[in-house]
Amino acid sequence: MAITLVNPGGLPEVDVYRQVAIASGSKLVFVAGQVAWDAGGATVGAGDLAAQVERCYLNVATALAGAGASFDDVAKLTAYVVDWTADKMPLFLEGIARAAAKLGGTPVPPATLIGVAALDVPDHLVEVEAIAVID
Repeated sequence: MAITLVNPGGLPEVDVYRQVAIASGSKLVFVAGQVAWDAGGATVGAGDLAAQVERCYLNVATALAGAGASFDDVAKLTAYVVDWTADKMPLFLEGIARAAAKLGGTPVPPATLIGVAALDVPDHLVEVEAIAVID
């Protein structure tokens, strides 16, 4: 594995991600923001943040696999959530947990969540992008 995830002393420990990713691989993989589309381009989970987060993470996993990578290789995730408020966090985490159950592990690389006014399609509530490092 080219990524080591750590929570250095002096920074708060966050349950859902690690503060730092140390990359030692030789190839970078940049995954474009993934929305809640199925393989045919239809939106999955309209109006359901947890369902859309789950689908975004599964789509990121599919994109990573296409590059010979997995969530174990991810150095950084960024999630963009429409009209973000703190009360949406349980649904966001539920979506991650559902994806993790299907993927066989919880993705915990450093992550940033950004609230946005809108995404590409009005039905899309979340978009997730990733940067991975592989040997």
